[in-house]
Amino acid sequence: MNNLKTITFFQRFLIVLVLVSFSCLTRAQEVDDESEFSYEEDSETGPAHWGEIKPEWWMCRSGSMLSNIDLLNERVEVVEEDSETGPALWGEIKPVWWMCNSGSMQSPIDLLNERVEVVSHLGRLKRNYKPSNATLINRGHDMMLSWEAGAGSIQISGTLYQLKQCHWHSPSEHTLNGRRFDMEIHLVHESMDNRTAVIGIMYKIGRPDSFFSMMEQDLKALVDTRNVERAVGIIDPKLIKLGSRKYYRYIGSLTVPPCTQDISWTILRKVRTVSREQVKLIREAVHDDSDTNARPIQPLNQRPIKLYRPRDNEN
Repeated sequence: MNNLKTITFFQRFLIVLVLVSFSCLTRAQEVDDESEFSYEEDSETGPAHWGEIKPEWWMCRSGSMLSNIDLLNERVEVVEEDSETGPALWGEIKPVWWMCNSGSMQSPIDLLNERVEVVSHLGRLKRNYKPSNATLINRGHDMMLSWEAGAGSIQISGTLYQLKQCHWHSPSEHTLNGRRFDMEIHLVHESMDNRTAVIGIMYKIGRPDSFFSMMEQDLKALVDTRNVERAVGIIDPKLIKLGSRKYYRYIGSLTVPPCTQDISWTILRKVRTVSREQVKLIREAVHDDSDTNARPIQPLNQRPIKLYRPRDNEN
């Protein structure tokens, strides 16, 4: 009889272990279908309700370290703040999205000067990107450029993160001293132990962005055909210009459900330029009838923000 009880307990333990492992795996990636939530504040599927839409999205509202990462294969729907699927309601759309509403360390944030600690020990960003086949994918609220294996890596705090994809938000999700810019690109990386690091670059209206210009014909084709994805051949991610050695570093979350926590964010200090036509094109290609796909600014909640500035004698 005792043996039977032992077996039953062991079986229950294994079931719980499997469920917990699956839950952690689920939270580690952005959703494939973004049509289940929106960015509209007053919507029932908006950011404030993300954590209520799905059980596995609980981190969007209860996590202690969340951000704007945008990750592997996300697909979203309408993003107006007053939509029933807007950002304020993302945590309510599915129980697994609850973290979108309850997380205490969410992204994006305002990078305010008075909150920043200037440091020189973080070191320069070490990119080792390589040309690789890529595909443009309409995820529902944004356009994602997904690379096949072998697009190279970046080293952050001694850890190598493999480049997986990049995608665009307009306007920018992060702000500098309260100012929101016209566009933001996120380069999403993943380490061998499934940690995520995102590089963010903000853009203001000005000269066209050269990397974006490479994508224009393929984006226009998606606008005309309303297809979901398009193979674009070999793309070299090194052509994405950083423009500055200075950057902000903080710990945040995905900026879309399930709002996974513990994301390493690096935001370049220099704001680059993009043309008005390019910003318009990236929205038209999505076909979601929305003018924006930026999550509202989230409370900092006393998180530290570092600003890396190289020493004068550093090359």
